[in-house]
Amino acid sequence: MVRQASWLCAILIVTQSGALLADSGLPNLEFNGFGTLGVVHSDERDADFVADPFASEGAGYSHDWSAEVDSRLGLQATLRMTPQISSVVQVVSEKRYDGSFAPDIEWANIQYEITPNLSFRVGRMLQSSFMASEHRKVNYATPWIRPPREVYRLIPVANFDGVDVRYRYHSGSTVNELQMNFGGGSADYQTGSIDANDSWGISHRTHWGNATLFASYGELKVSADELSEFFDVYRLFGQPGEQLASRYKVDGKRTRLLSLGMGYDPGEWFVMGEWTRASSPSLLGESEGAYMTLGYRIAEWTPYVGLARAKVTSNTSESGLNAALYPSPFAEGAQLLNGILNELLSSGMQQDSLTVGARWDFRPSMALTAQYDHIDMRSGSSGGLINQQPEFTPGGRINLFSLALDFVF
Repeated sequence: MVRQASWLCAILIVTQSGALLADSGLPNLEFNGFGTLGVVHSDERDADFVADPFASEGAGYSHDWSAEVDSRLGLQATLRMTPQISSVVQVVSEKRYDGSFAPDIEWANIQYEITPNLSFRVGRMLQSSFMASEHRKVNYATPWIRPPREVYRLIPVANFDGVDVRYRYHSGSTVNELQMNFGGGSADYQTGSIDANDSWGISHRTHWGNATLFASYGELKVSADELSEFFDVYRLFGQPGEQLASRYKVDGKRTRLLSLGMGYDPGEWFVMGEWTRASSPSLLGESEGAYMTLGYRIAEWTPYVGLARAKVTSNTSESGLNAALYPSPFAEGAQLLNGILNELLSSGMQQDSLTVGARWDFRPSMALTAQYDHIDMRSGSSGGLINQQPEFTPGGRINLFSLALDFVF
């Protein structure tokens, strides 16, 4: 229903904006786009590496070399109806949870510039949780083949339907932007969906010469049908089950996200990094992620190296129900529930990664990037790998080799 409403909103924006343009005679209709053609190889044969946590398959077990992990195509229409009013629709086609490349709406909003420094938007937008949030899928605009998963996978629902306000101001020699948003969104996966309702966030970005400073804080309520049904089964085991369900249930509890970032780019070289902490008094627990990337530009070439870490700071195991207190078959059911609960608690990403790559801007608006990633999964973590086979052993090491052609037009 939300997806259908988003498509209807996008159609209305385009048609109504086009009508206004025709009446006003303003020639401010622009079309542009971006894309990535990428392949990735993983030396882990018993599980799949994916960039999208909701993907159905990736590189490793399903494909030796996968062209579906990073490849995408995005198209954007920008229409300016008056000097103050504009609208944007962005549609992205990439591998989805159902195995298709059906296009999805990333942006569909109308903006009103109250003043040159103050603007208001309504519709579908992206959460301003990270430094590269708004162009996280435009790989041409980032130094990597994919944003560091240790940070950018902490929020499962990236876009939202709602409102946001941006205010730009100068303070001394700095240029600043304050952004506030409110709304909600959802993300589908193979067996259900995740909803992020009643979400709000605030972010601040400061440009000071060659330096950029970023900070954001946000809260959202996450719900998932499968998790609700899982904890409903726990409640069938009386008071002990009710206590566990109340402690770990996700629905109705707020998840908080704090993010800090910095960048310095004098031209010949650059350095950038972010640190993020997500916390929830639920099954989601508390997690931290961070990365640092350093690059150097030599004519058309940009070699770079990066380090990243993700860790879970809350408990990753739970004794659960005392199966000895229940007769058969409830005892076996209690053991099964405890096993699933502990599997969920230990599924958080805990890993260190080393990234080495080189980008070649061989022609305007096009770049070819080769990247190697070494990932060390710590504390028995599965590193966000999917399609894990019985032979897969969590807590190991994997190596990724990626090649991507990025372009904008």
